Amino acid sequence: MINQYLQTAILPPAPFVTATVFPSQEAHSNAIAELQEFIALRPNAREVRKALAVKLVYQGYLYEEIQTILDVSLGSITGWKQAYEQYGIDGLRLNHKGKKSYLSSEQREQVLSWLQTKDFWELGELEYKLAFEYDVIYESKQSYYDLFNAAGISWKKTTKLNPKGNPDAVEEKKKRLKHCWQIAERKSNLES
Repeated sequence: MINQYLQTAILPPAPFVTATVFPSQEAHSNAIAELQEFIALRPNAREVRKALAVKLVYQGYLYEEIQTILDVSLGSITGWKQAYEQYGIDGLRLNHKGKKSYLSSEQREQVLSWLQTKDFWELGELEYKLAFEYDVIYESKQSYYDLFNAAGISWKKTTKLNPKGNPDAVEEKKKRLKHCWQIAERKSNLES
């Protein structure tokens, strides 16, 4: 929906109806230019939406118009504008940084090296090593599986035989398809 209305931000500003007051026309133009540059350089749609809303406010659009164009609440527009006025462009950036890893990069590399030197692996052994050497206990088994995967190790069990295999059904199928094998053998004998 934002892409449909991006051109709106480039249109000439509407007449001022809001209570936004800048010390000078130059400061007003600088803010719009700064916001436009931020919008052009951001791949994150949520940050673009915030900057676009603030830019439209500075261009003189009514909050209700911006709400319709960007499909955001009036409170969000007000909050984003206040954040921009207080912190500048940094006020529009997303604050989420992700969760800190339990293992440092160096510790992770040590664990991966250790995993690659072993011939056989057990999940319990990896859990024990991480718990006692690095004081790390993951809540989910997936984190341990991710370490195995990063080390190039498959943690899935293999079996020599199909556990669902029915020997009687296999013999019956062999009897049914025996003539196909005989035809294939004859063709290969004729070709050679």
